[in-house]
Amino acid sequence: MNGIDRRTVLAGLALTTTLGAAGRALAQSVAPYDVTPDLIEAAKKEGSVTFYTATDVSVAERVGKAFEAKYPGITVKVERSGSERVFQRLSQEYGSSIHNADVVETSDAVHFLLFKRKGWLAQAVPAEVAKDWPADAKDPDGHYAAYRAHLSVIGYNTTQVKPEEAPKAHADLLDPKWKGRIVKAHPGYSGTIMTGTDVLSQALGWEFFEKLGQQRVMQVQSSTEPPKKLAQGERSVQADGNEYNMFMLKESGVPVEVVYATEGTPIAIGHAGLLKDAPHPNAAKLFYSFLFDQETQQLNSDVGGLRSFHPRVKEKETRVPLSKIKLLYSDPEKLEPRIEEIKKKYEEYFGT
Repeated sequence: MNGIDRRTVLAGLALTTTLGAAGRALAQSVAPYDVTPDLIEAAKKEGSVTFYTATDVSVAERVGKAFEAKYPGITVKVERSGSERVFQRLSQEYGSSIHNADVVETSDAVHFLLFKRKGWLAQAVPAEVAKDWPADAKDPDGHYAAYRAHLSVIGYNTTQVKPEEAPKAHADLLDPKWKGRIVKAHPGYSGTIMTGTDVLSQALGWEFFEKLGQQRVMQVQSSTEPPKKLAQGERSVQADGNEYNMFMLKESGVPVEVVYATEGTPIAIGHAGLLKDAPHPNAAKLFYSFLFDQETQQLNSDVGGLRSFHPRVKEKETRVPLSKIKLLYSDPEKLEPRIEEIKKKYEEYFGT
């Protein structure tokens, strides 16, 4: 499959905006930009770019190194944390008129509603985004675009769990045999898990989380962590965790396996935006365009296991295409007012 199957994703995709007549008119006034020799020269004079990201550090740093190799003389500083921590850090800095970040990316689509509302994002549309990205995968006003997508999946360690015994559904995680054997990430830290908690609480009810909280679950922060706990043999099953880390581990020979739950699997959209007060505006503009290049998007897919919106990216044949997975979508505009309630309920059931 070439990237994400558009008919599959766009049929249910609930991104942060709708493309009405006003949005179309404004979008047309934001001229796409190309990478020119003048932009490259100006970026090299600035010498560095700072990237705040929620993508796993190993993947984000590979992207940074690829940029440095393509544009010698410009250093990429990767600042990686969970989506909610990225959001908090940027909010604290901007609240104090501190501008350290050039480009920001998180897996919580709500953040980009807020960043745009606060006026922190520049209107910048890389030529490749203008040409190739589906309308529902980019802001009509040109403030951000979908850099990646990934799933929050169940998974297990194949040396500890036989395939026929592995959970096939979220409800299977409530079986007493998994008590003390499950690891799970936290919605207060991870945007992926916030998205997943939102859609699963609607699909399964909060009773599911209340019962799961009684399973003596190992609680970690980022969605990148549960797969690593499986790999280390510290837990047998993950209740959630990102699909792309599972891909990376499995493809490197680690005994882990992904499960796409029968009730459905949450999908998270990771947006990226260029900050209006970027301290390195030209390097930021060059790096922002680089993130959406076919070469970079293919790197994200090949090395990082991320799903891409670029129509010419080709996924590995060993990976299950999204067209064969029942996906659960979150609407950021409806999620935004529920965030504090979700955190409160989660802490009540999991004690953290």
